[in-house]
Amino acid sequence: MSSDIELIQLPDILNESCAASIHAKIQSLLDAGHRHILLDLSETRFIDSSGLGELAVSFKSVKAVGGRLCFCAVGTQPSMLFELTGMEEVFEIFPTTEACLAALSS
Repeated sequence: MSSDIELIQLPDILNESCAASIHAKIQSLLDAGHRHILLDLSETRFIDSSGLGELAVSFKSVKAVGGRLCFCAVGTQPSMLFELTGMEEVFEIFPTTEACLAALSS
């Protein structure tokens, strides 16, 4: 993986109890100068509205510093949530980690 791309493995359930810590981790990476962040959702089975809200805030934070926040390996429920809320048109979503890394590296 390129040194300017950071990977975060999201938990199986992204809800209010863990969403803020994900945002804090992303903010910490931004503060350290990282600009490209890949969120791996391969293990994420469920995202609630709090989790989605934190992902949207994080997406805006990364964009504000000229970076890219990408999502890969999005499962059924998260995919349906992104579609229902229109976020699939906003978020950069890739089928695999490799596809995302290739896009970020180019």
